Amino acid sequence: MRKARITLAAAVVAATLTGGLAAASRSDTADAAIGGITWQDEFNGAAGAPIDGSKWKFDIGGSGWGNNELEYYTNSTSNVSQDGQGHLAITARKENPANYQCHYGRCEYTSGRILTQDKFTQAYGRFEARIKIPKGQGIWPAFWMLGSDIGSNPWPNSGEIDIMENVGKEPNTVYGTVHGPGYSGGSSIGGHKVAGSALGDAFHTYAVEWSPNLIVWFLDGQEYFRVTPASLNGNRWVFDHPFFMLLNVAVGGYWPGNPDASTVFPQTMLVDWVRVSAWNDGGGGGSTPPPSTGGTMLKSNFSGRCIDIPGGNAVDGARLQMYDCNGSDAQKWTFQGDGTLRAKGMCMDPAGGALSNGTPIQIVSCNGNPVQRFTLSGAGDLVNVSANRCVDVKDWNSGNGAQLQLWDCGGTSNQKWTKA
Repeated sequence: MRKARITLAAAVVAATLTGGLAAASRSDTADAAIGGITWQDEFNGAAGAPIDGSKWKFDIGGSGWGNNELEYYTNSTSNVSQDGQGHLAITARKENPANYQCHYGRCEYTSGRILTQDKFTQAYGRFEARIKIPKGQGIWPAFWMLGSDIGSNPWPNSGEIDIMENVGKEPNTVYGTVHGPGYSGGSSIGGHKVAGSALGDAFHTYAVEWSPNLIVWFLDGQEYFRVTPASLNGNRWVFDHPFFMLLNVAVGGYWPGNPDASTVFPQTMLVDWVRVSAWNDGGGGGSTPPPSTGGTMLKSNFSGRCIDIPGGNAVDGARLQMYDCNGSDAQKWTFQGDGTLRAKGMCMDPAGGALSNGTPIQIVSCNGNPVQRFTLSGAGDLVNVSANRCVDVKDWNSGNGAQLQLWDCGGTSNQKWTKA
């Protein structure tokens, strides 16, 4: 299997949490588009016990994995086992107990890489793990995903979502990235967060929330990066099919560099748990979620009122408003498979096709224009995919008749929505 992760270079976008969008945090009460747990591993086995073979398998070898890595991945409990304290332990060691051969000659290191390929895949939802990462120059831990069709649709066309990567020379920094056709390797699209202390000093929760046309990254519940098709500079969005998960600790490689005299071995990544939740109350099980059918009201967390077609008159150009939730057809919206959000047979739309801050939100005939695509994130953001901006209650007006607009996503309550 080809190794998916090459190097991250100038394409990685800084996303240090300083305010605005980056200050948004996920709360369970806002998870309007996230359903129940569809897969989990709590790693509660005895000390030295192997991983659950019904959930994970191993990648084995010392090919360098496309990155000039130095380790030989084994299936030994010396490198991958449960610790008897509720953790998975993936340990990189400076050793070669079986005369393993690597791409550069006799291997100098062993480590572990496990994956759910052929065991579990899912399209959309929340994928998260609580991890204490290892430390040291040349150490490269990761929690990531690959498209399940990689065997027939070679990387990067099958897609890759890196939920968490760290390189030991940057102990405070977590990276989140996507790779696909035209944006792989050094041209990948990603963001990062610089924490206040070394991430390896404690357990942290790393997560993505993935919905149609939107992926959002979190560190300890704080959003720090997001991508939509608009982020890809015209390249193809390939995050529309099931993916499987991987956990590994690499040693060396083009991006982290090699270990040096300061690097201490062994180095262990401890994983407290890995959990996957469904998208849209039932999007799990390895298939793309179907569109909603009956329609649902979209209630503002700010005002408690619902998105409404004024007077119930679905005419082209009618500006949407907030109104007391009443369950009428003028307030029942369906998320369609083509990305549109519909009520009374018509589509939510940014007025004039504009995508700038302050663009009013209206109802018009569905016309196939990509600007009519909206998605509801797990954090409760109603996002216009083309603009990568949020539906916002204008001027913080909490009354009936309040207007809606596009605005930069800031995590504020006037941009938060719940299905009612």
